[in-house]
Amino acid sequence: MSESGTPQARSVRLRALDGEHADERDDLVACEEPLEIQLGPAALAVVMRTPGHDEELALGFLVTERVVTSPSDILSIRHCSTSVTPEAEDNIVRVILAPDVEVDLAALRRNLYASSSCGICGKATIENALATAPPLGDDTTVFAASSIRTFVARLGEGQDVFRTTGGLHAAALFDKSGRLLVIREDVGRHNATDKTIGWAAARGLVPLAGHALMVSGRASYEIVQKALAARIPLVAAVSAPTSLAIELADASGITLVGFLRGETMNVYTHAQRVVA
Repeated sequence: MSESGTPQARSVRLRALDGEHADERDDLVACEEPLEIQLGPAALAVVMRTPGHDEELALGFLVTERVVTSPSDILSIRHCSTSVTPEAEDNIVRVILAPDVEVDLAALRRNLYASSSCGICGKATIENALATAPPLGDDTTVFAASSIRTFVARLGEGQDVFRTTGGLHAAALFDKSGRLLVIREDVGRHNATDKTIGWAAARGLVPLAGHALMVSGRASYEIVQKALAARIPLVAAVSAPTSLAIELADASGITLVGFLRGETMNVYTHAQRVVA
C-alpha cells in the first residue's frame, strides 16, 4: 500500500509452466496507473506511474522539467477531491502556483512534448537541456569510491515492492558522506527519480549540490537531465549508460558512474569526483 492507502501491487491469476508441468496460482504484480498533473484547473501532463508519493512526483516533475524555477513558486500540491469518474479520484494532482508566478501553459506543453521526443538530434537535445539548466561549473565535491560501492546494496534494501513483484525501478539520494537520505520506487525509472527529487525539494534541499543520485537499471539521457535540473553532481547506475547520457553528463559537469556492481564501477565522465 502507498501512504494514501492506494495499492502499489495487486494479485493476478496465472498459469506457471515448468517443463511439462503446469500450475495455476496467484501472483503479485506492480500497479501502473496514469497520474494527471494539473496547473490550476488545466491539465499539464499525464505520466504513467506506480501510485504512492504522488505529490513528491508532481513536485519533482515540475522542478526537473523546469516548469518552475524554484519550489517556492508552488503554493500547494494536492489530490483533487472530485473527478469525472470515481476510479480516477486518486489519479489527479492539482498544483496551485504562487500568485506572482505566471506560466505559458501552451508553451510548457510544447516544450514537454519536444523533450519527450528527444529533439531533432542528440546535439539539439543536449543544447536544449543546457539552455534551461546550465552546467554545474567548478563543483569541488568528491565522493569516496568505497562509499559509492555501498549504494547498490542500500538501494536494494529499500525496494520493498520490487521484492514482492520484481516489477519496479528505484532511485535513491545520498549525501557526500554516503549517508542514504531517501529511496523511492516506481514502474518508471524517471518517475522514481522525480519522486526522490520531489522529496528533497519539499524539504528545501534543492539545489542538491554535494549529493549523489543512484538509479536501478541503466542511466538514460532523461535521468542525467533531471539530475542537472536539480544540480546533482554525481549519477550512478547499476547498469549501462546510454551514449546521449554520457554526452550530456560530460557537457554539464556531472560525474556519471555505470555498471556499479560489487567492487567494480565504470566512471564515464568527470572522474575527478571519485577518489579511491
